[in-house]
Amino acid sequence: MLFMAISTPRPERPSTQLAARKTFWPWMAALQNSGQARWCYARPGRGAIALFDVNNIEALHALLTQWAEMVPAEFDLYPLIDSAHAQAFLDPGKQATRPAAARPRKR
Repeated sequence: MLFMAISTPRPERPSTQLAARKTFWPWMAALQNSGQARWCYARPGRGAIALFDVNNIEALHALLTQWAEMVPAEFDLYPLIDSAHAQAFLDPGKQATRPAAARPRKR
């Protein structure tokens, strides 16, 4: 499951969070190495945007909790569909490649 997370840190002086913020990038690098995060970019000024690739919502919740422990923030979350699956929805001939949860239920 793909989720894009956009963080907006609490409006505190950046200098008060410096030590905690320094732990964020090694933590994110480990997630990228494990495949749980595909990428992460810093936002100009404050915050970051990351693309998580997790098995379930509970895994996402755990990662966001860890992130917020390092850098207290609010998160905007966007569930995403990879382009191959999105295109399959447009082509009735490719419907067999849809994940089971995405197929319409028969009544």
